[in-house]
Formats: sequence, C-alpha cells, structure tokens
Amino acid sequence: MKKKLVIILTSIIVFILAGCTEADTVSENLSKSADSFKVQRRVVFFNGITDKYLLSVEGLCAINVDDAKKITVTCKVDDEKYKKHYLGLSDNVSYFVEQTDAKYEDQFHYKVLFRPEQIIPDIELQTSK
Repeated sequence: MKKKLVIILTSIIVFILAGCTEADTVSENLSKSADSFKVQRRVVFFNGITDKYLLSVEGLCAINVDDAKKITVTCKVDDEKYKKHYLGLSDNVSYFVEQTDAKYEDQFHYKVLFRPEQIIPDIELQTSK
C-alpha cells in the first residue's frame, strides 16, 4: 500500500513540475518568499490623473489584494512584530509593487510552505480552581 502511495505521489509531483516553466517556478518561489517576509519591496500608490505619489511603503512586505477596491500590505518590522496597512483603491488611484533587492531562487526547487499555526490552531488552556 505504501509503495502505491509513493508511486502516485511521485507521479503527481512529476506531472505538476513537468507543466511548469523555469520562470513559473522562480516566480512562485519569489512570491512564497515575499509572503514569508524575506523579500524587500516598495509599494507605491499614485494618482493616475495627477501623476502624484500618494503613499509609499517599503520593507519586508507581503501584499494581499482582497478585491478590486482594497489591498492589504503587511510588513515585518522586527523579529516578532508586524504592521498591517489597509489601502483603498479608486478609479484614479492605483499602485505598483517593486522588488528592491535581488533574491536567489532555485529554478529546480519548488517550495511548499506549511504553517503549523494554520494547521493546528493556537489553543489556550484554562485551568479550573
């Protein structure tokens, strides 16, 4: 049974990786590194009519576009400290994200990140007296 499972999993991984280009794998790895606060970024919001910058956020930042009108920028500011910014978009306000430092990513290694806190929730134990 274990042998069949290993063969099936290996086949699935080979099938997935065979359909990916080098650029796809590196792009995915960069995105995962950025979401793990390992990539320096600059996020700039600008008015498309006046060409003026409205806001700039720089640092180890992860980006989440909630819908067409809202973006969340979460930045790591210290070992265990983070800041989260919610920004609204409109017809004339847009943004771009720039990676400010080059980062090495292996085109032959595909990253899969498991976050234990997502799998096993933080449980508080309360003792009774």
